[in-house]
Amino acid sequence: MLGPSAVIFVPDDTAKTGLPRPLMLQRVLGAPLLAWLANTLLEDGVARFFLVCREDFSAEALACMPEEAEVTVTRDSNPSDLLHVFLSTAEESERDVTVVAGPAVWLPSLARHSGNPVPACVFRAGREALMGALDEQGSLSRFLKENCAVLSDYDGFYSVDSVAAAMELAPMLRRDRVLRLVRQGVEVFDADRCDVEPSVRLEEGVRLLPGAILRGNTIIRSKAVIGPWSLVEDSEIGEGATVNASQVCRSKISAGACVGPYAHVRDGAEIGRNVKIGNFVEIKNSSIGENGFVSHLSYLGDADVGENCNFGCGTATVNFDRVEKHRTTVEKDAFIGCHTALVAPVTVGEGAYVAAGSVITEDVPANALAIGRARQSNKRDWAAKHKKP
Repeated sequence: MLGPSAVIFVPDDTAKTGLPRPLMLQRVLGAPLLAWLANTLLEDGVARFFLVCREDFSAEALACMPEEAEVTVTRDSNPSDLLHVFLSTAEESERDVTVVAGPAVWLPSLARHSGNPVPACVFRAGREALMGALDEQGSLSRFLKENCAVLSDYDGFYSVDSVAAAMELAPMLRRDRVLRLVRQGVEVFDADRCDVEPSVRLEEGVRLLPGAILRGNTIIRSKAVIGPWSLVEDSEIGEGATVNASQVCRSKISAGACVGPYAHVRDGAEIGRNVKIGNFVEIKNSSIGENGFVSHLSYLGDADVGENCNFGCGTATVNFDRVEKHRTTVEKDAFIGCHTALVAPVTVGEGAYVAAGSVITEDVPANALAIGRARQSNKRDWAAKHKKP
């Protein structure tokens, strides 16, 4: 086990590598190496981070740090004074500090226990001794090499000295992440076809089917099922919800809801409890009340929908007039027939019905039936006169 504090250096090695950003900020499996390192350390109990990074890259580096962590950042190449303060404010019982002096990742589930250990640029330093070295204004690098335990792949630490080395670690990063999730009670059907970025949080009982891709600040609640072939990014998936062969981005799916297959929920959408979002449905910047149905081939954009509403196949909110976006309101218990266009801004009242094939341009009162379509006209014997000779 590591101590509760870690010091991480993000060296500017761009001149050496020819890359536009340091190796620590290179993305592997969707996330920077620094994010992989910091989130893994957090899961093992490291709650305080001292981050040393050049000004140009500090914002990007900070974005890699877990939201739950306490982070002190310095852009000074000689951080002795601020680092001393960081160490002095630690718990008195804290004896050791983990110091990551260069590009590295930590894969605790894949620590090697045979062969010759390969040292990483990671050290276990005594807190008091490190503070003393800082007081003496000596070389921090020399102190680490001469007085501290060097951690290696035996401990699960792997140094990264090139983009090629980072890419070679990709399968190991995926495998380590999956192994730790399984130990937390997550069910993973195929470890080689499941990508979970380090910032994603999953509760016990989640099931990940093949092709599940979880990215960004995503939370998956207990007993939710993701996949097959689904992307969830910067979203919350509620307890027992299902996302099947679909994409959910920057949205919230409530408990018991079902999304997919082949649905797209995006940009501020909120799907209520036990709602069904079916195949080839797109929901954007809309709230759908609980127990609703948008079962197939529909688009709801910029809409506020009450509970127990049903949308027939081919429904669309007409929300954009080429200049501005307008909102549609559908109050609870409303029933929208197939192939209806709701031209915003418009409100469909509580319990109202809209006949199939309607174009609704005016508000529909509660409990009314709205019919907005042309009257059918049949021309007898027309087809016989127009047959090919």
